[in-house]
Amino acid sequence: MLGRIKPYFFNVVDLSQSTHFKNHYSATGGPVNKANQLSINPEQIQTLLNRESWKIFQIMAEFVEGFEQLATISPSVSIFGSARTPEDHPYYQLTEDLAYKLSESGFSVVSGGGPGIMEAANKGAYRGKSQSIGLNIILPHEQSGNPYQDISLNYRHFFSRKVMFVKYASAYVVMPGGFGTLDELAEVLTLIQTGKCRRFPVILMVSEFWAPLIDWFKNTLLQEGTISAEDLDLFHIIDDADEVVETIFGFYEKEGFDFTKEDMKKMLEL
Repeated sequence: MLGRIKPYFFNVVDLSQSTHFKNHYSATGGPVNKANQLSINPEQIQTLLNRESWKIFQIMAEFVEGFEQLATISPSVSIFGSARTPEDHPYYQLTEDLAYKLSESGFSVVSGGGPGIMEAANKGAYRGKSQSIGLNIILPHEQSGNPYQDISLNYRHFFSRKVMFVKYASAYVVMPGGFGTLDELAEVLTLIQTGKCRRFPVILMVSEFWAPLIDWFKNTLLQEGTISAEDLDLFHIIDDADEVVETIFGFYEKEGFDFTKEDMKKMLEL
């Protein structure tokens, strides 16, 4: 199919027809003429198209391996936090303590598999009796796998990795972190809010760290009408590791650990 694509479709991109280009050059006094055309090598385009097509299979492989490896880890708790947190930091120690208690309580622990908070989560779970799982992401910097993983998976794509974090989770625990941590938090709150995944406990640890963000939720998002008051009930803010474990068990004492038909449907469609 790709071989039938006519290379001449990609020979020339005429920048002079771009509104942005025209506005820029009219504002700067520059000319807009045929000399401003950008030539593109058809062979390069064809090579790119071929590589993009094969990439589909790479993405499929990440999903298939994840499904096969993680289907039996439930109940599990996904823990998120900064890759930059050093081992002697209180956040690291709190995470390791929490992960150990979760593991001893029968929960597999899933982290991003890297250093910092992720390492602390895997390290604590590794000491416990349940499985320690790392969903590693291949990055140009920062990320390197930690040695405390019973199951270790490697991902090139954030989106397939995100599915694995949420698909089998019985709870999310979000420790202090940066953009990646905020991304995972916003993702799961959106999925629960919109009914695209089943409801489960989402716990923010270290209230002092999260207080400014929660204030912004209340004083800006809520006041502007971009979220509802009920959305603030989608998460808990807790400082104590034992209370986190109790909160998770308390939720499932009411809801039960067994998946309903509706839960199974959401998991399949996630």
